[in-house]
Amino acid sequence: MAERIAGPEIERLIQLLARLPGLGPRSARRAALHLIRKREELLGPLAEAMRVAKEKIVTCSVCGNIDTGDPCAICNDPRRDPGAIVVVETIGDLWALERAGVLSAQYHVLGGALSPLDGVGPDDLNISKLVGRVAQGGVREVILAVNATVDGQTTAHYITELLAHLHVKCTRLAHGVPVGGELDYLDEGTLAAAMRSRTDL
Repeated sequence: MAERIAGPEIERLIQLLARLPGLGPRSARRAALHLIRKREELLGPLAEAMRVAKEKIVTCSVCGNIDTGDPCAICNDPRRDPGAIVVVETIGDLWALERAGVLSAQYHVLGGALSPLDGVGPDDLNISKLVGRVAQGGVREVILAVNATVDGQTTAHYITELLAHLHVKCTRLAHGVPVGGELDYLDEGTLAAAMRSRTDL
């Protein structure tokens, strides 16, 4: 059994960093060492930024995005087209589409995709609020920008069926998005082409 080589505070920092996506135990140790070496310029400001984020960041009650205000800046932006809602699985997907900058529309974050195998059903996602937004009127198109996975496509078909009686146009991203791909990992050019070539469901 390996002996502990650092105090409990440092071990705790490493354990917490190791929980972040893309960081395993070795990467977490390297990141922790770097933060500790740069205490004044990195660790202190990072701790303060995280404290402020914990206090100020809220989930938008309209679309499900995160921001420091509710409604979020996107929902409050008068330049956005209120007649188009882009439906995404995660906030990371929303950010990816915003980086591509191809469409100035409203968004709706589902919080995942339908996945019977994982026990994720319609009530676990932000679907009913989407139907409510569309039912209020003024929405001419719902763009289903979900991941090109089996779960993503199942979710898209489910939402299309739910919205059928509201007579709103439902489109999806073109097949330029690779099957099995996730939006957050695609480059801006691919996302832009896919958004421009969206098709009816």
